[in-house]
Amino acid sequence: QLQFVESGGGVVQPGGSLRLSCVASVISYNNYAIGWFRQAPGKEHEGVSCIRSSVGSIVYADSVKGRFTISRDNAKNTVYLQMDNLKPEDTAVYYCAADPWRTTQAMCAMTKFPWGRGTQVTVAS
Repeated sequence: QLQFVESGGGVVQPGGSLRLSCVASVISYNNYAIGWFRQAPGKEHEGVSCIRSSVGSIVYADSVKGRFTISRDNAKNTVYLQMDNLKPEDTAVYYCAADPWRTTQAMCAMTKFPWGRGTQVTVAS
């Protein structure tokens, strides 16, 4: 089973930027779709962005389009989430997950995966 270590979170002012990293424990994950999800206090998990680079497929939640960019470096077993123009409503714990079969759109619509520890992002002035 793939495991991930998320990092890069922190406290930032509105309009600021952060880059999250998600490092996978298994080398041969290149054909998996990888997704970033988040959970705000009192809410369920929601898909933020998902990528399957083998088919060039990327999806974003409407709330982050134009502000967040997902990318992956298979040589480093790492998926990144560049977050720009952050808003207070982006405050959440961010997690990554993997799926070998679903399309990126289907994966990002999921709300349940074996979550890791995540990384906290707080946007506040």
